Amino acid sequence: MKRPREFPPIAVSPLGADLFLVRVGARTRHRVRANATVLDRLRAEGETDADVIQRAFKFLLEREPPEAILSAFAIEDVARYFPSFWTAMGASLPQRAAEGGGG
Repeated sequence: MKRPREFPPIAVSPLGADLFLVRVGARTRHRVRANATVLDRLRAEGETDADVIQRAFKFLLEREPPEAILSAFAIEDVARYFPSFWTAMGASLPQRAAEGGGG
C-alpha cells in the first residue's frame, strides 16, 4: 500500500490584489497570483483562499521538489505544466460538476 506523502509546512499569506506569498518550509518562497474566478472554481465548501492555494501546492509537491516550483506564477499556469491539475484539484471537491455547476 502506498504511504501518504509527507509535505514540508506550507504557509500562505495574502499580499492583496489577488497575490499570495507561499513559503514551503524554510526552503522556498513563491509569489502566486490567483483571481477570485479561479479560486472559486477550485474552492471546496468551507475553504478559504489560503486553503485553496495550500491544496494547489500539495498537488505541485506531489510532482516536484519545492526548488523546482516557479518563484512567481498564476495558479492557472499550473495546468500548462500538469494537464491533470483541474481534474485532480476537483477530485476532492463536492460533486458540483456532476450537478451541473463548476468547471
